[in-house]
This record gives sequence, structure tokens and C-alpha cells, in this order.
Amino acid sequence: MPLPTTPQKPTSVQPGGGTCMAIELAWARFRKFWLRKLCPGYVQRMQAKRVGECPNCPHDTIDSRDLKYTRNVCGYSFKPEDDPYAYRNRLGFARHGFAEMLLFTLAYVLLNAGFASLFWAVGLPWLSLLPFVALSLVELEIITFFRDPERAIPVDPHALVSPADGTITNVEEVEEPELGKVLRISIFLSIFNVHVNRCPFDGEVTDVRYFPGAFLDARDPECAVRNEQLWIDMIVPSPPTPLAAEEGRTGRPIRVKQTSGKIARRIVCWLKVGDQIKKGERIGMIKLGSRTDVLIPAGSASEVCVKVGDKVAGGATVLLKWV
Repeated sequence: MPLPTTPQKPTSVQPGGGTCMAIELAWARFRKFWLRKLCPGYVQRMQAKRVGECPNCPHDTIDSRDLKYTRNVCGYSFKPEDDPYAYRNRLGFARHGFAEMLLFTLAYVLLNAGFASLFWAVGLPWLSLLPFVALSLVELEIITFFRDPERAIPVDPHALVSPADGTITNVEEVEEPELGKVLRISIFLSIFNVHVNRCPFDGEVTDVRYFPGAFLDARDPECAVRNEQLWIDMIVPSPPTPLAAEEGRTGRPIRVKQTSGKIARRIVCWLKVGDQIKKGERIGMIKLGSRTDVLIPAGSASEVCVKVGDKVAGGATVLLKWV
């Protein structure tokens, strides 16, 4: 299979940009301007709590909110105990969907107010219930789309878990650039699924590449080559099996692909080269319907635990067990 397009190194956790991201970044610039004007003591305290290094840092980082889109390219971070906004990671919703939820909710309120005023003005107030119900269904879908539930991660050291919620659409061997023959398991995420992606196995990130592209339906076979996507390459430790010991094998490659869809056009991934990731740990998300693939070297699985049509839960469903 050829590379989709010329790969790029991500310049943010959401390399495809987007309107909501642009609005949020504009708000961040406004917020930081006034923080420096009105709360210089807070700015100094937070800058003193930064850890890590970012020589000649181009990112204007005051507190953890400013790392939301740059944590994969900025060397600064904050310890959880020094982060006054760490609670946002425990609200049950994906932090990278807060802007979308806020903007859609604002539109929901304004549109309902507008329709109510219109129908009251013409003496038909009961008709305002129709747009209210329709808009409420859309608002409910937006809110539930960005939910981020906790998951019980399987402890079996041989188990590789699903990187996403959704439906299995492919379980097949294919040729993959740089990896050769691989087993590919593809998961389609509808707009009703949780869209947070999770790491399928413990490992170290060796490469992260972003490929601009088209936005075909995620169920279209061509989307694997033509759509916008992001590849995460990892080296994972070989499970403690007799065969691994016999071959002297200490690690093997895994590739996770986040692929955009017809509706989903915003891939989010905050990993960077060198990150040590645990099985089931959150690694990103794809907004509003998409596809996620996991690829391992052919012959590495002793048992494939899913088939086409199965429903899976990210971080919880076992896809296969290693040889």
C-alpha cells in the first residue's frame, strides 16, 4: 500500500486546524493579554512552576491551558499538583471537545430564543416546540459525542486492546509501508460512539506523521489511502512467551492510524517521539465519525479475538493475543 501523501511532522495536537480551534486560540491570546495586565503575580507563579525545557520556545505558555494544542511540540509541562486546571481532565468529557460543546450550546440557546421570539410574534408560540425538539436532539448528540468514560483495562500481558470504540470492518493481512506484511484490524466509529482513542499496548512512540488528504466516508475502502490521517508508530515489548525467549525478541512494531471521515475532519493526537505509553492510555481523538486501524506484523497473533461486525470498546475489548 503506498503512502497517502507526503507526510508532515505535526505542528500541534490538531494538525488539520479548524474553525473551533482558531476561535479557541484567539480567545487564548485575549486571555493571556489580560492575565499579564491584571494578574502579573499569577503569571510569574505559573511560569516558575513549569518543568522541562523548550529552548527558544515559540509557544506562549502561561499555564496548562496553553499546552492544550502544543503539548506534543512544546517541552514545557506542569506537575498535576501545580496545575489548577487538572480537574478538567476528570469531568467525563474529552478536553479537546470543550470548545465545540461550548459553541454548539451557545448556538443552541440563541437559535431557540430566535425561534421562540418569531413564533410568539406571529401568535403561534406552540410551533416553537418543533425547532426546540430538533435542536435539542442535535445538542444532545454533540454533548454525548465528546463523552470520555473511564475503562477497565485488561491486565493480561498478552492482550492487545482496541484503540477505539466502534464496529470492526476489516480483519485482514495487507502490505504496509516500512512494516511489510501486517495484520490490519479496522474500526469504524459512528457519530454515536465515544471518539477518544487509546493505546493498544504498552510501548514507546518512535514516529508520529500527519498526512493531509481527502474526506471520504470512513467505510469507503479508498479512505485508507486517500483520506487525511495520522500514523503513530510504536515499539512494544514482546510478551514473555517461550517463542519470544527462543527468538531473543525484546520488541516489535505496532502502528495505529487515525483516519478522518466524511463528517469527522479533525484528528487530535498529543503523542510525540520518545513518549512511553501504557495500554489503555488516552492518546487522542477524532471528531465526529471516523476510522481507526491497528497494525501488527503478520504472524504475531496467537489468537484474533474479534471478527468483522463485532462491537468494540476502546481500551477494554481485547482484539488479539500475542504469540
